[in-house]
Amino acid sequence: MDKIIGYTSGVFDLFHIGHLNILKRAKEQCAYLIVAVSTDELVQSYKNKLPVIPFNERKSIVESIKHVDKVVAQETRNKIEAWVKYKFNIMFVGDDWKDNELFVETEKRFKEFGVKVIYLPYTKNTSSTLIKKYLEDETHG
Repeated sequence: MDKIIGYTSGVFDLFHIGHLNILKRAKEQCAYLIVAVSTDELVQSYKNKLPVIPFNERKSIVESIKHVDKVVAQETRNKIEAWVKYKFNIMFVGDDWKDNELFVETEKRFKEFGVKVIYLPYTKNTSSTLIKKYLEDETHG
């Protein structure tokens, strides 16, 4: 049997325990884990703001995580394009994305290719958004 290749993606801004938990849980379920880090341009295109940490620094941080085998730039949110490029068997997604339009459609398409989508538990009370809000409250408070 071929080795199981896993794939996940994210912004990974203000890297925190939730990010680490996703990467660790993903790696427990595959032999080789590819992580796509969103480029600054991609984040700007759908969030209308840039990440706090620039792409190259976020990429370096993720590359240093022992659970990660390969880091690539995510320049589009199209997961089918990612699959065509990287031929993964499993895509890992935080369960906060379950039932999101983007992933409902992606799951349907992936079934045709035999790709499994696994939703991993989101670490409650920890997110880059909450960290940013805390920092804003502290500096303006």
